Amino acid sequence: MRRTAIAAVCLATAATAGLTACGSENGKDAAAEKGPFAGMSGGEIAEKAVDATSDASSLSIEGEVTDEASGLIALDMAMDTKGKCAGTMGMNKEGSIELIVPGKTVYMKYDEEFLRAQSKGEPKADVQAAVDMLAGRWAKTKATSADAKDIAGFCDLDVLLADFKGTRSAARRGGTTTVDGTPAIKLTESDGKTEYTLYVATKGKPYLLKVDTKKGGDGGKTESLTFGDYEKPVKATPPTGDVLDLDKL
Repeated sequence: MRRTAIAAVCLATAATAGLTACGSENGKDAAAEKGPFAGMSGGEIAEKAVDATSDASSLSIEGEVTDEASGLIALDMAMDTKGKCAGTMGMNKEGSIELIVPGKTVYMKYDEEFLRAQSKGEPKADVQAAVDMLAGRWAKTKATSADAKDIAGFCDLDVLLADFKGTRSAARRGGTTTVDGTPAIKLTESDGKTEYTLYVATKGKPYLLKVDTKKGGDGGKTESLTFGDYEKPVKATPPTGDVLDLDKL
């Protein structure tokens, strides 16, 4: 569980790599264009998106991204600046964990595949005991407990977006498109063999809507993270019924 929490926290860096990895050059590449970003360079638009996104009080993140230390992270989470969050995450396609954090308590539900993958190298009897006790079952613990504080910290949107602030970008403007029905402008950046495409809303606030990461050294595979549900309440209703209280064990 700790490994998963740490990997999830690393997502903040991975998700914004396209905005932070490049220099601070800002050529005026669309001076005569009309629209909400008329006369702005790609870098200036990216920085405007960073400001709007980092000021959000709630949002959701969905998709996959590879962290060099932990591997592929899959995420489908909604979170806010008050510490609430709800959703699922997994690593390397080895099962998943469902999370609900309504406040001072962390609720977790692991599937069997996740428990076995995270327990590699442990005695078989111990692994089976953990599976029998936890698989497919809600468990809860205080957000301040040793096993949950990293996860609870990840659910704090202010912490997640901390690396967004103060970003400089050398992005280039691209064409226009839509992301889940929202009009957007495409921005592109590169860092060595890795190419990034950012999608910024052109209607309403200039939120970051999506980041595509294409790694040339990985067979051209593209990973995507989609951002949405800005300023919407996070549905973090605690589960009822058979909930195992880990603090009492």
